[in-house]
Amino acid sequence: MDVQFHRTAAGNHRHLQRKDTRAAMRRAFSLFIKSRQAPEASAASAQELDVQKVHWECCGQQFEKKMDIHKHAAKEHMPEVLQQTEAVLELLVQQNSKLTANHNFGENKSASLELSGTKEEFDVCAWLPDTSHVTFDELTCEAGEVLLYYCYCAIEEPRMICTWQTALCRQLHLTGKVRIGTEGINGTIGGCKTATELYIQAMISHPLFQNMSKEDFKRSAGGVNCFADLRVGVFKEIVPMGVDPEKVSYKDAGTHLTPEEFHMKVEALSQDLEIDKKTILLDCRNFYESKIGNFQHSLAPNIRKFSYFPDYVDRNLEFFRGKQILMYCTGGIRCERGSAYLRSKGVCKEVYQLKGGIHKYLEQFPSGFYKGKLFVFDDRYTIPASNGIISECSYCGTRWDQYRLCSTSYCCQLVLSCLRCREKGLVACCLICQEKGKSASESHSGAPVKEECDCTEKRMKIPVEHI
Repeated sequence: MDVQFHRTAAGNHRHLQRKDTRAAMRRAFSLFIKSRQAPEASAASAQELDVQKVHWECCGQQFEKKMDIHKHAAKEHMPEVLQQTEAVLELLVQQNSKLTANHNFGENKSASLELSGTKEEFDVCAWLPDTSHVTFDELTCEAGEVLLYYCYCAIEEPRMICTWQTALCRQLHLTGKVRIGTEGINGTIGGCKTATELYIQAMISHPLFQNMSKEDFKRSAGGVNCFADLRVGVFKEIVPMGVDPEKVSYKDAGTHLTPEEFHMKVEALSQDLEIDKKTILLDCRNFYESKIGNFQHSLAPNIRKFSYFPDYVDRNLEFFRGKQILMYCTGGIRCERGSAYLRSKGVCKEVYQLKGGIHKYLEQFPSGFYKGKLFVFDDRYTIPASNGIISECSYCGTRWDQYRLCSTSYCCQLVLSCLRCREKGLVACCLICQEKGKSASESHSGAPVKEECDCTEKRMKIPVEHI
């Protein structure tokens, strides 16, 4: 195994000592084992289940002896261990370069993991919370909450943060999605409240995210079942707008407005016709989000995904020229880059954005200017916002706001189809999918999964707004 690793991962780090590679691998393996460690079940629970206390969990199995989990990890998970080893070695290369530049070490000293003062930098385990006081049942209950958050900050080694986040979420039995990049982190995760509290504490305790506070995490009822699995990865953008962060940075975002300030401006907009002519209340979300819930008097672009937003802006520059823009989205992150892009065009008088997004606004103004449901990107699809239903069934026009996936297996469009229409078999996003669903080809499993239906090609993706 050691020889194979040197031929692959360590090939780019030949100037490091062999002991560095071995130490990195030991640390990576130790972290993997620790990430699978489960808190001990309570004595009562153990007696009721007539089983011994669980120590590690992996691949649906329970391991009571360290030797057994070690054998399992070595047999089934070495690619993951090697990937983390590579990340540790990348840090070593950087540390080595810094020490060389500063002339802080001689010929007999290397930037190894044994170097005092640098061990903490490589020890991802150091940022995992202590769960010795928490029972297994407290971390694995179905009822809980979903956290939505983001933090823009400089991350030199996103792969190490990715490794830490994966271990952290697995340790706390959390599911969800976390995107990490050199520009920051963006996540939505679900689990028991005990687990989510420990997650928040781990986040705000980490040196990179100390500018975050508990208020930066938006909470909603849910749990681990809101997501099919856990997906943590490194990306160029932590919110996919399709524009290089180095060209349009979050640092150039619009002016942030608190929910109270945003509410006042929207209130003035609804009461003063002159303000209405000079101000645009702009929804940065996708059309299927704004369709079931939005702010009154808002402009909701007919875009399928956020990566279409720059094109939408480019084609409507004259519409935005000289206007005051009030932007909003679900949790605030799309407005960070979206407002920066709009400001980069130099056509708007002022660009504001709702801090914390609709989530934070609804916490303070549950009966405010936002009407309908709030769309979320997990298996719940929506969370309650107001009692009103502003959308309707795509087939019969009945008031309806509960999304379902298109019944055609290769289409991932969302459908608003009421119960009565579903009983009639009207469960597809369009006639094209409806007919394909009836055909025999629907049943064969080899059809590729598509994000957009064929009917999308017939619809103008970036409609031009008219003044």
